[in-house]
Amino acid sequence: MEILMSVLIGILFMSATYLMLSKSLLRIIIGTGLLSHGAHLLLITMGGLKRGNPPLLGEHAEKYADPIPQALILTAIVISFGVTAFFLVMAYRAYQELGTDNMERLRGKEGND
Repeated sequence: MEILMSVLIGILFMSATYLMLSKSLLRIIIGTGLLSHGAHLLLITMGGLKRGNPPLLGEHAEKYADPIPQALILTAIVISFGVTAFFLVMAYRAYQELGTDNMERLRGKEGND
């Protein structure tokens, strides 16, 4: 299962890098979202894909699931949601002011749409 997750993480990182190198601001934002999803999957895969009972004090079980990777991922999801919302608001405002989402035109250079 870890091999499949590693391949999926690689595909997400590859497509995120491709999108982030484009000229369209919306594609860059989608690329950052894919990059954060890849990072979330990387954290859960590095923590180990184990099955077990929740780590409760009153419960006696043979195997417990590790709660640290899950807590890290929940924190990362909240942070990536906030960053994505901020990027979308900035892109919308830039499109309102300048009328384009092309990065070359936003920098002041002449570029093709």
